[in-house]
Amino acid sequence: MVGKNVQVSTTDLAEPSTVPLDPALPAAPGSTEDLFAEVLAAVVRVDHVPPDSHFFDDLNADSMLMARFCARVRKRDDLPSVSMKDIYRYPTIRSLAAAFDTPAPATAAANGSAHGNGSAAAPAPARPVPVPGAPAPLEPARTRTAEYVLCGTLQLLLFLGYAYVTALVLAIGYDWIAAGSGLLDGYVRAVLFGGAVFLGVCLLPIAAKWLLIGRWKPRKIRIWSLAYVRFWLVRTLIQLNPLVLFAGSPLYVLYLKALGARIGRRVAVLTKHVPVCTDLLTVGDDSVIRKEAHLSCYRAESGWIRTGTVTLGKDVYVSEATVLDIDVSMGDGAQLGHASSLHAGQSVPAGERWHGTPARPADTDYRTVGPAPYRPVSRVLYSLTQLLTALLVYVPLVIGGVDLLVAQVPQLDSLLSSQPLTFTSWTFYRDALAASFVLFFGSLVFGFLFITTVPRLLHRFLRPDRVYPLYGFHYSVHRAIARLTNNKVFMRLAGDSSLVVHYLRSIGYDLTGVEQTGSNFGTDVKHENPYLTTVGTGTMVADGLSVMNADYSSTSFRVTRVTIGPHNFLGNQVSYPSGGRTGGNCLLATKVMVPIDGKVREGVGLLGSPSFEIPRSVERDASFDHLSSGDELRRRLAAKNRHNAVTLASFLFARWIHAFGVLLLMGAAAGLYASLGALAVAAATVLTVAFTIGFTALAERASIRFRPQSPRFCSIYHPHFWQHERFWKHQAMELRLLNGTPFKGMFWRLLGVRLGRRLFDDGARMPERTLVTIGDDCTLNVSSVIQCHSQEDGSFKSDRTSLGNGCTLGVGTLVHYGVTVGDGVVLGPDSFLMKGEEVPAHSRWGGNPAHEM
Repeated sequence: MVGKNVQVSTTDLAEPSTVPLDPALPAAPGSTEDLFAEVLAAVVRVDHVPPDSHFFDDLNADSMLMARFCARVRKRDDLPSVSMKDIYRYPTIRSLAAAFDTPAPATAAANGSAHGNGSAAAPAPARPVPVPGAPAPLEPARTRTAEYVLCGTLQLLLFLGYAYVTALVLAIGYDWIAAGSGLLDGYVRAVLFGGAVFLGVCLLPIAAKWLLIGRWKPRKIRIWSLAYVRFWLVRTLIQLNPLVLFAGSPLYVLYLKALGARIGRRVAVLTKHVPVCTDLLTVGDDSVIRKEAHLSCYRAESGWIRTGTVTLGKDVYVSEATVLDIDVSMGDGAQLGHASSLHAGQSVPAGERWHGTPARPADTDYRTVGPAPYRPVSRVLYSLTQLLTALLVYVPLVIGGVDLLVAQVPQLDSLLSSQPLTFTSWTFYRDALAASFVLFFGSLVFGFLFITTVPRLLHRFLRPDRVYPLYGFHYSVHRAIARLTNNKVFMRLAGDSSLVVHYLRSIGYDLTGVEQTGSNFGTDVKHENPYLTTVGTGTMVADGLSVMNADYSSTSFRVTRVTIGPHNFLGNQVSYPSGGRTGGNCLLATKVMVPIDGKVREGVGLLGSPSFEIPRSVERDASFDHLSSGDELRRRLAAKNRHNAVTLASFLFARWIHAFGVLLLMGAAAGLYASLGALAVAAATVLTVAFTIGFTALAERASIRFRPQSPRFCSIYHPHFWQHERFWKHQAMELRLLNGTPFKGMFWRLLGVRLGRRLFDDGARMPERTLVTIGDDCTLNVSSVIQCHSQEDGSFKSDRTSLGNGCTLGVGTLVHYGVTVGDGVVLGPDSFLMKGEEVPAHSRWGGNPAHEM
């Protein structure tokens, strides 16, 4: 029997094998079947394993245990390599051995899967097959510690210089605006100065790119070298450009063209993951790139930055939550489905539809909305409206808003007009405390009222399933609704508590007949239109749900209702499309590709990309069933709500104190401005960054009482889980400014990660910091995640995960809990390394679920 600390989730069952078997035939000594049985018997600690016994139903095994079985099999030269995907599809020793003894068809071996989204007949086991045209693996870069320190020093000096120049410009501008006579003169000056600053900030990354880089070419850049410092500076400026906020607008496309990208006519780029090596990006006419798509034209691996081309032909469609690695291409009219990726060297022929990780041919049509008449004038008017709104409304509103706040909050006026001698007076701190209270809690109240009323009024202008032209009035309304209702602050406040149900209802979600669990949704839920989102009763969502209730072409869009069925459980990072073919009682595993064709799946689990069916068993965690109904549920839920209320109060208090500290620094800058000028403003900016990192890190560590977390297996109604929710609520702010610098490693150490030397982190996340161990010289790409927990229905599980020296995690990769990764391992982009896996040293893995490549 398996201990509770490694109990499997309800996703980890397999569908019956389709390999014909003869149960009467015994296993031949020394055969694959006999050797598999020998290894499994040692793992489950029994003398003999019947060849037809079901791994999960008969042997009471779980995914963690079967991952150990796979690891032991991989260590033997006399047995084929077995992945967890094979375990799910062939859930007995006999069916598993028969599948590997059967030669795989050439097409199946090349593509790794049959066409389509479904899970009809289980194909032959996936065997390591290199991607044609993939670049050769890189030898690990050799970096001296002195070079690492020098790089960090230069990056710090560049940041300090940028902060000073910015402060100098703002100080000059504010003095000039304040010298205006009258309201109209002040407004005109604010518009002129704001326009000049906006134009300068937008042009700076373009100028820096052409001056420091010139044209990007396919090459290697050693991380932490002087060449890397130039790369980092240009990349950071490009990603922090305010024009990134205009993603989905023709202005964004113009920005990419100014950076050197070759982009055709009528191209819609909705992703905010801005391409960096833009000269290597080619996009043909009438193509669509949806949000959360990664196509940066570079990747980090084994201590190197490697740049490469991304070539998209005409009329190409790239769906949401996708990754396009370097040296990939898509021909005219090609499509890439959601939750999919192209690995380096892959090429989608013209007119073909691909999906999965890595992608392979499919029959599904992901282009679900037709074009609208093209109106060039609409693109021009839309762009001009955006610019004029920013310059004539937002900039003066910010400047005027500050003056209005100073006029309406006397404590703030007193604070910002402080003289140096007042720093020793309690009045200075009293005013800062009062002003921060009014600003912090007042902004929460006003913000909540605004996002629950204005978007609801705007939604009246939209009709579901009606096709509207892109960049018209209705598109502006649609974008405004999405921006206003996707509020991270309120989701973090309400998520992981009973409050989240009421919050989502208030912004438009249809949660009719919801069964309150106290953990119906996590803290990260996104949508494109909340008023067209329905979630069935009894459904629970872990975190990272993205509801895709809008469809796009290069000239049109429409909004459509998305319905997630009742009694579902959704794992992490699930993008649910309009037309998703799942019904009731489904389990959608982490990073699953939800099918949009075929039969409606009910009473099953779905795993992987492309997804395949695995049995769904709601009785799996029977030890917690007595907590999910009746008086026991009401008692436990009431206790959880009380604990969550304390968590919410402590979170609000901590963030208020953070606002108080920032206001103190602003008041100090105002008091010292007369003597130090712009230097006081620059110093306050730098200290604000340092204070934010230090204070939020302190709050996070305090939430777990300054002790490392321990592996858990418990109910969501156990105090251990409630404490973990408090930890999630108080997690420190992860500033993008630290990405790609040695200071990101210092940040992780501050939070408790067991970290080796010279970590390169380009934007990774680690929710459970103290359960993570990372060796020397590891490389973590953008959007990679090391997640040491899993919430599955009413149970919560966590365990340690460790990466050896010199490991690389690809873009968008997720590594689950209980995983051990050997030295020098490279995990491909958009992969999902499942719980309990043991990856041998110096191997290359990829896929969803991941296996040896």
